[in-house]
Amino acid sequence: MTHSAVVFPGQGSQSVGMLAEMHAASERVARTFAEASDAIGRDLWQLASAGPGEELNQTRWTQPVMLAADVALWREYRARGGDIPLALAGHSLGEYAALVAAGALEFIDAVRVVHARGELMQQAVAEGEGAMAAILGLDDEVVERICGDTEGSVVAANYNSPGQVVIAGSRISVEQAVERCRQAGARRAMLLPVSVPAHSPLMRPAAAGLAAALAEVPIRAPQCPVLHNRDLKPHSEPEEIRQALVEQLTYPVPWTETVRELRGRGATRFLECGPARVLAGLGRRIDRDAEWIALESPDGMQQAVAA
Repeated sequence: MTHSAVVFPGQGSQSVGMLAEMHAASERVARTFAEASDAIGRDLWQLASAGPGEELNQTRWTQPVMLAADVALWREYRARGGDIPLALAGHSLGEYAALVAAGALEFIDAVRVVHARGELMQQAVAEGEGAMAAILGLDDEVVERICGDTEGSVVAANYNSPGQVVIAGSRISVEQAVERCRQAGARRAMLLPVSVPAHSPLMRPAAAGLAAALAEVPIRAPQCPVLHNRDLKPHSEPEEIRQALVEQLTYPVPWTETVRELRGRGATRFLECGPARVLAGLGRRIDRDAEWIALESPDGMQQAVAA
């Protein structure tokens, strides 16, 4: 028997022109972007569809745009008769979309919180002083050792798939670690177009502000299990969920283990609710036996609902 899990991508999946087909085909997708835009006073669909790209990649705008995209696809999937999955999970920011999908957070509340989260993260590290980089082709332990041996602040931030780790920290330390990873035989080691070093200790100044923002919004017990990045466990108590979201800021995203945990819970099919198919690409490297369907296009949506 086939059981599905639904996963939601975060920052890094955005691009100018994203979800154009789905927006044209679905009034529900258009309406979701309109709701998010009204909540923070910015036309998010205009930004997503026309850019400029530099602004779309600013964390304070990326986060509400990606949340709107993820939730829009989830709403469309459910409206077309898609089943409730056995569990949900989100990659970093995608965790907020998973909580909205599970009924734990109201969409408008989540939009306002992630917009504040993006601004707090942007303020925590001055523009140009933080960085993230993708390291491909080295064992996790080698990347961790290089980060530990590099002066300053740099850590493994995202364990995306076997042989793919994202590091984050101060720009100078990240650049040094990138060079050392290249010398150690990395297949690729490259800086990413991200404006803040997420999931690193440099995000600590943002934690108190995020906790205050989350304290202002009601959180309910999820109607479907949501695996949190912080500990790979579902939580039902509102305060536990708030704590997991705050701690997520400064702790790494164990995505490889998230997919494996979902598989261990019985998931054989994964539906990616978001643009760009990033998680589907990572997932196929994590577990070749699982089925992955991206819902970013009308064809993908139809395939997921039929399945």
